Amino acid sequence: MCGIFGVVGHPEAANIAYLGLHALQHRGQESCGIVSSNAEELFAHRAMGRVASAFTPTDLERLPGDVAIGHVRYSTAGGSHLKNAQPLAIDFELGSLAIAHNGNLTNYEAVRQRLEARGSIFQTRSDTEAVLHLIATSRAASLRDRIVDALRQVEGAYSLLFQDLRTVIAVRDPMGFRPLCLGILPLSGGGPGGRATSAQPPRAYVVASEPVAFDLIGAEFLRDVEPGEMLVIDRSGVQSSRPFDPRPRRSCLFEYVYFARPDSRLDGVGVYDVRKRAGARLFEEHPVDGARASDTVVVPVPDSGVPAAIGLAARAALPFEMGLIRSHYVGRTFIEPQQSIRHFGVRLKLNPNASVLRDKRVIVVDDSIVRGTTSRKLVRMLRSAGAREVHVRISSPPTAWPCYYGIDTPTRAELIAASHSTEEIRRYLTADTLGYLSLEGLLGAVRDAAPEAGGASDGSPGHCHACFSGDYPVPFARAERQLRLIHG
Repeated sequence: MCGIFGVVGHPEAANIAYLGLHALQHRGQESCGIVSSNAEELFAHRAMGRVASAFTPTDLERLPGDVAIGHVRYSTAGGSHLKNAQPLAIDFELGSLAIAHNGNLTNYEAVRQRLEARGSIFQTRSDTEAVLHLIATSRAASLRDRIVDALRQVEGAYSLLFQDLRTVIAVRDPMGFRPLCLGILPLSGGGPGGRATSAQPPRAYVVASEPVAFDLIGAEFLRDVEPGEMLVIDRSGVQSSRPFDPRPRRSCLFEYVYFARPDSRLDGVGVYDVRKRAGARLFEEHPVDGARASDTVVVPVPDSGVPAAIGLAARAALPFEMGLIRSHYVGRTFIEPQQSIRHFGVRLKLNPNASVLRDKRVIVVDDSIVRGTTSRKLVRMLRSAGAREVHVRISSPPTAWPCYYGIDTPTRAELIAASHSTEEIRRYLTADTLGYLSLEGLLGAVRDAAPEAGGASDGSPGHCHACFSGDYPVPFARAERQLRLIHG
């Protein structure tokens, strides 16, 4: 998963992009970058690590102009190297071009082999670079048409930002796997020095993976970019087109479970509301026998488990307690690129609050179980702090299938739910009971949070749930082999 941000028409575009990326930091902590333009050339800064440490005031001063795009990354494709940090930038026949990508191309291997056979030379292992080669080798006349030509040759998930010297082009794939939204940022006094000019309109346009990036900079959310939509944004405004054949909407369900910030709205649906409703449905599906307010507490695994735990506690009429205290100086363990770091992070990240756990029946609520190693340690941690019973509740279905659309879930062999029953997982965790929210329950939580959003013809809200169901909406060939190659 990655986060992307773009701004057009702001005299301090790089600074605005920096703040936007800071708000999207939860979507990737491995590397980050910004490319800006002053209408004469592109300027780039990319670095490993988080936004706050990767950019100094001097770095931002070296990114002039009123157009910029930015990216925060973790490696779904290409490996953890600076050369794969984005935005990528090139010079080609039509001039200078930068690209930032959130998603994953399922036919990347075949596209790369075809391009290399025609003479293309790749500098990275990132699937994003293939899009640049397709644009460079296209014979279409304009940049917009070359982008359309290129994207008609790829499959999978993409929310993309392209930037030339004066323009940002935003594109969301026809099935809408990854989120993207548009906003407007008023400029104080109408422009530099407080004067409205023809070169600097009294507002800037911004695009981002999530609308929380707009909150930080004081921008107004306008709308979501629709699946299959292309926006061409320059200083004069926004032009919308739909150059791709329509497909059934299949936005990522796991965004609501874990990845998106809880204060975001994705495609009109409040993430926090979905998670609370999922928690309430979870208790309805898996109540805890004998649970009483006098001896039972509901404990979230912070931070992503908190809203679901609030919803479960309210539905069960049980006290909500912070029985696990998180250190906020440790990153999100799910998206650390190496398993050794992930294991080390578990020991640093959470500490049991024995004062609310001792002699209690504990219902611990988490968003998902991937390999099971973290959950096993948490159960042991709760017991060591004095919990009398530990009942694990998961506010999503079992994660039994890999994601090929931009979330770095492991192969099936590493996913505990792919080869073990719920009872076998419970025994491995050493929990008293274990309950997962059903897929129907999770989809119902999304529908309840936004009944006006409608749904697909099958009654679902139009979401991809392949990681839970194995129902992949985009066919792929040799996908497991492909992801092993590009992760290496």
